[in-house]
Amino acid sequence: MDLFEHQGKELLADYGLPVPPGAVALSVDEAVEAARRLCPPVAVKAQVHTGGRGKAGGVKLAADLDEVRTHAKAILGLDISGHTVGRLLIEKASDIAEEYYASFTLDRSARRHLGMLSAQGGVEIEAVAEADPDAIARIWIDPVEGLAEPACRAWVEAAALPAEIAPAAAEVLSQLYRAYADADADLIEVNPLIRTADGRIAVLDAKVTLDANSAYRHPGYAAYDDTQPRDERERAARARGLQYVGLDGSVGVIANGAGLAMSTVDVVNQVGGRPANFLDIGGGANASVMAAALEVINNDPAVRSILVNIFGGITRGEEVANGILEALQRVTIEAPIVIRLDGTNAAEGRTLLEPRLDHRLMMEPTMLDAARRAVELADGASPPVPAESATPPESAAPASQPESAMPPEPAMPPESAAPAPSEPGGPW
Repeated sequence: MDLFEHQGKELLADYGLPVPPGAVALSVDEAVEAARRLCPPVAVKAQVHTGGRGKAGGVKLAADLDEVRTHAKAILGLDISGHTVGRLLIEKASDIAEEYYASFTLDRSARRHLGMLSAQGGVEIEAVAEADPDAIARIWIDPVEGLAEPACRAWVEAAALPAEIAPAAAEVLSQLYRAYADADADLIEVNPLIRTADGRIAVLDAKVTLDANSAYRHPGYAAYDDTQPRDERERAARARGLQYVGLDGSVGVIANGAGLAMSTVDVVNQVGGRPANFLDIGGGANASVMAAALEVINNDPAVRSILVNIFGGITRGEEVANGILEALQRVTIEAPIVIRLDGTNAAEGRTLLEPRLDHRLMMEPTMLDAARRAVELADGASPPVPAESATPPESAAPASQPESAMPPEPAMPPESAAPAPSEPGGPW
């Protein structure tokens, strides 16, 4: 959950970190009024969930109210990397003497929090790492032990920050780590952390990413979630309580469990298709949940087929099947549906589905087979002819169809384009 700069600074201020005074403006008039209260000079800063604001013209200094009005008019509505500016931060200008860099994030491979500190701030840290790797001092922090004061002071010294500000810098970094840990953040990046002309340390910019799964511990995070960028599909899914991420393909994906949903998206890609979404319906695939999921995907005009991939665990296969059938009675689906059902009582679930199978509702035994069929349908291949129209008169119908007459298995794309996933432990 990415925060706007002003939200990140408000959060850090709650932990005692020094941030410049500022106010949010949603219009030009609000921007001018905020600047009037703060007394220019002020900075007029676009608030978007992306970087590169300065290069895009989204950050300007204003010496008076006329300049505030001019800059606010230019920045509101500006497109920055696909994000339209709808709000501004009007902030009291700072008298900058030096700029530093500080951040905390999680180093998963080390199973530690990682702090990075550099005396070279105000520029992209990737550029510093490439040009002068030794300019970045790193510290790995045990989450249980936290950031001890002696370790923090040694870290400041290793980063070659000026000795006269070392105590103040160490105190600010300790507060920053406490905010990072207590707020359940994935990332807190301050670039630049500044030293003012009168020797104070302050947070001039803040990039904060919170763990959305921790929202239950932080009631105030609902306000942050409301400002997350979502397209129309994602807003509709959220209103129905679904975990949904919109993509740009044509194969709609429904799965139970985030891991299975991600695997399904991957397999669709591997067999040459493009997923339209990631949709996790969670552990319960009842009729209401399935109907909501199908409705969200059905409203996406780019979807040309739907892949439902369910592995029954606590939820039994016959419950899943009944949920799918009831959902189809509630929602009129435009695209053909391919189902893969496995796990607990999967055989019973497949038995319930089989009488309803036709050219609009198909079932495949494995994830790979289902993905192939869904991609084939999305790519415009003719759907199978319904069984009742394909069966010859009873007197002429053979007892069984010879193997040579069976339709060929859809071909996999070339190995170089999409390697087939392995299937350890049996079919997926």
